[in-house]
Amino acid sequence: MDAKNTRIAVVTGAGSGVGRAVAGELLRAGWSVALAGRRAEALEETAALTPRGTGLTVRTDVSRPQDVTALFAAVRERFGRLDLLFNNAGTFGPGGVPFEDLPYEAWRHVVDTNLNGAFLCAQAAYRQMKEQRPQGGRIINNGSVSAHTPRPLSAPYTATKHALTGLTKSLSLDGRAYGIAVGQIDIGNAATEMTARMQTGALQANGEIAPEPVMDVADVARTVRHMAELPLEANVQFATVLATAMPYVGRG
Repeated sequence: MDAKNTRIAVVTGAGSGVGRAVAGELLRAGWSVALAGRRAEALEETAALTPRGTGLTVRTDVSRPQDVTALFAAVRERFGRLDLLFNNAGTFGPGGVPFEDLPYEAWRHVVDTNLNGAFLCAQAAYRQMKEQRPQGGRIINNGSVSAHTPRPLSAPYTATKHALTGLTKSLSLDGRAYGIAVGQIDIGNAATEMTARMQTGALQANGEIAPEPVMDVADVARTVRHMAELPLEANVQFATVLATAMPYVGRG
């Protein structure tokens, strides 16, 4: 892919896990990628995984409007346009806390990161995609299988992921007039730092603790790349990628 035709992406939560895997996949495919996340050192580590790639690291807390504004301003200044936002930054929040004992501050932290952060990034990307010439671009939201089915004791995370589905559908509709395609990937048990505990034991709906299978996060990254590289006339509205034998469909 020559420089003239290089596509430009923003990946949030790019310092680890799914975000790091997707950023690396895009960089190796010739994309220019703005790597956004809270930890500058982790972003540099992601960028270093693909030394020949074109990466821009921008320390960003997606829950802070000023950080998001600065991120997309840096992208405009460096690259001049934007073709893709992978809206990935998120947090599980406190695990194993009964709903009645959940502190409001914990609830608010998850909502600010997973939902408000996704809104701020999507809005900034949407504005840029609408204003640039040629017009248009693609937004892919990271939903999680929790956008469909919750785990026990996961009210904040599950509520935000259900809300992301609404955001995806609404933006998909609103973006049609401007060539902005919006889809969502729902991921289950990709092997990352966030899911390490699932292989040793995770709380099930029946109250038991049981190990769960995981899949290679590279399989998720390839799916995101496929969605990202479709022509704007085509859109994967929703994709679910999960470890085949995880307890999700039916009774597990």
